[in-house]
Amino acid sequence: MVKRPNRLASNLVRSGGTPLSRQLYERFRSAIASGQLQPGDRLPSVRDLAEELAMARGTVDAAYAMLAGEGYVVTCAQAGTIVSPELRDAVAPGDVTKRPTRPSSRPSVRAEPLLLQMGLPAVDLFPRKLWTHVIAREARRSSASDMMYPDPAGFEPLRQAIAAYLASSRGIACDWRQVLVTNGFQGGLDLSLRILLRRGDCAWIEDPCFPPVRSALELAGTELVAVPVDAEGMRVAEGVKQARRARLAVVTPSHQSPLGVSLSLPRRMALLQWANQANAYVIEDDYDSEFRFVGRPLPALKSLDRGQRVIYSGSFSKTLFPGLRLGYLVLPDRLLDSFIAASAGHSSGLNPFAQRVAASFMADGHFARHLKRMRKLYAARRAALAAALTAEFGARIGIELQPGGMHLLLRFAGRVPDAKLARLARADGFGAEPLSGRCIRRDCGQGLLVGFTNVAESDAPVIARRLRRAIEPAFRR
Repeated sequence: MVKRPNRLASNLVRSGGTPLSRQLYERFRSAIASGQLQPGDRLPSVRDLAEELAMARGTVDAAYAMLAGEGYVVTCAQAGTIVSPELRDAVAPGDVTKRPTRPSSRPSVRAEPLLLQMGLPAVDLFPRKLWTHVIAREARRSSASDMMYPDPAGFEPLRQAIAAYLASSRGIACDWRQVLVTNGFQGGLDLSLRILLRRGDCAWIEDPCFPPVRSALELAGTELVAVPVDAEGMRVAEGVKQARRARLAVVTPSHQSPLGVSLSLPRRMALLQWANQANAYVIEDDYDSEFRFVGRPLPALKSLDRGQRVIYSGSFSKTLFPGLRLGYLVLPDRLLDSFIAASAGHSSGLNPFAQRVAASFMADGHFARHLKRMRKLYAARRAALAAALTAEFGARIGIELQPGGMHLLLRFAGRVPDAKLARLARADGFGAEPLSGRCIRRDCGQGLLVGFTNVAESDAPVIARRLRRAIEPAFRR
């Protein structure tokens, strides 16, 4: 018999992060494992299911291919696609974790983005066709010299493109030779810590902070100095009071991670003054400053750096996609030779072809146009999700809308621990994170951190309702 698709494949979330083909696959797999679909039951034809769900046939075909690859379904000439008869003794009703006994020839699949996951650009609207065109063109242009060891400082045209972009968008006047291409932000941070710090040195870190920064500093054997953050950003005077002779400070001045506030001008000047007097360095993590929805983007801290004490760190993870694994540092002249030598000794440079593609993408103007489009899209998606969450939760929720960024901070009334809310949300496929998990010593209150970049405007009400249902049990108790 055929199970009607409106019962098995209803309420699919379109453009919510998880591809529709994956959602269909999971719905049918769960139905088979739970006994709702029995061995021998016939599934709808690809054409019928695609028409009823108003989606492309290729999407349904991909879902069926995944099911077939794992042995859940087979195709028979007369009966069409049916649940595999071999599962009759392989899966017990109600056991959704068991797998069919037939060996799978399908390779493992990378984890799909979670709903409201932070730190991801809008992967659903990345210009893949244009990117593929640039890749093909650069492949045709490749020569024997491209097969040699790459420059440890990075591909020269990419460094030039980055310097030109920073001059126009972030107010940073630097020579392209000061730009060092890195393996994402983390690669640049690790390189900086190896060169600038010795075990036992003190380093300032924002409280609350970006967890990978804390982990990197701890692995480097650094003595952490947690400097509290308020509405004006890092409280520099507190840092001076705790550790005037610290060797390093890592800050997110344009859009503090995770609170979203900006470092005020007086505190920027105080931070630079401290670095000059203490002979210390400041790593400026400028992770999502391109996405500001009120006024123009703030100038970078590096643009105020007259004493050459700021190491500016950027990456393409938020502006293009994280899988590219390309970041960059803008270094003071006095540090450039030591950083290039360390980069050469550590990795002998990065993938030159990926750097060439990125450089060409920027030189052709695609990068600037993509950012302009994403800035407009994110403003609309942020507004839609904030409105949907307010409609669902009413007076129980407070949403802290900062001038820019790629995530929202949700504050809930009552005393429900945010870690509990995050666990409930995670159990239903959300990537929400508890604010308390990012605090070191300071109590920043309770809240959920959620990304909005991969939530289409039309899907916002459905996702907000699903989040409310997921965490509702915590409020009842």
